[in-house]
Amino acid sequence: MSDPLFNDPLAHFRLERHGPVIELVLARPARHNALDADLMQGLLDCLDELAHGQPLADRPHVLLLRAEGPHFCAGADLEWMRKMAGEAFDPRAFDKNREDARVLAHLMQALDELPFPTVALVQGAAYGGALGLICACDIVLASENARFCLSEVTLGLVPAVISPYVVRAMGMRQARRYMLSAEPFDAITACRLNVVHRLSQPDQLLAEGRAMALRLCRNGPQAMKETKRLLAALEGRPGHQHEEQTVETIARVRVGLEAQEGIQAFFDKRPPTWRPRFKDEA
Repeated sequence: MSDPLFNDPLAHFRLERHGPVIELVLARPARHNALDADLMQGLLDCLDELAHGQPLADRPHVLLLRAEGPHFCAGADLEWMRKMAGEAFDPRAFDKNREDARVLAHLMQALDELPFPTVALVQGAAYGGALGLICACDIVLASENARFCLSEVTLGLVPAVISPYVVRAMGMRQARRYMLSAEPFDAITACRLNVVHRLSQPDQLLAEGRAMALRLCRNGPQAMKETKRLLAALEGRPGHQHEEQTVETIARVRVGLEAQEGIQAFFDKRPPTWRPRFKDEA
């Protein structure tokens, strides 16, 4: 049963709570869920609240990012971008343009660094900035009919802010190809490029995404937070630089209350107290 936490049609997104899972739903289908300044700022504020503004006990175990309508996200709203370009001769326009870009950068970083797992569900078109949202998530499931494109150069633009996340996912060599060619690619290719982890039948995408979210909820929330933090620290560093952080992390975590409870629950043959109750458990 869903619990609507936030549902303002003017904000173009909504939040729903499904037990320990929060679903963040892009809700601007008439514009193919395109991103403009207001939507980006709203999403950023929402993620900051979920990560830092709630008591620890009330924070979600998992965030599921999905979208209404036939398409996940068409990237930046071109009407909004045209307005920005039309103000080019305003001396304040560059500063405003830079601040809007900074909001997008902060949005990508906030999504990437959320202290709980994120699962993205992708259907239809995922163009431009949508690739940033997708690649900033931990796990991505896509419908077999999904289509992807880093289309910025076709408009004389650059996929600048999203580039760190896209390059991390698909690698520099493939990023050079798809960012420069702007050629669309299908869901099978997205899997091969590590942009997507698994494909689903279109009518099964939401169910499989929710099943993945519930699977993640069986894991220790603090352990998943620490795992994300560790992986972020290890990224791009030579192997010999990992020892101190990896040793410190496991030494600290395994004496924590969550790990002690998890190990004891294993021997007691019972669910740990931090795991939500599921229908298939007595």
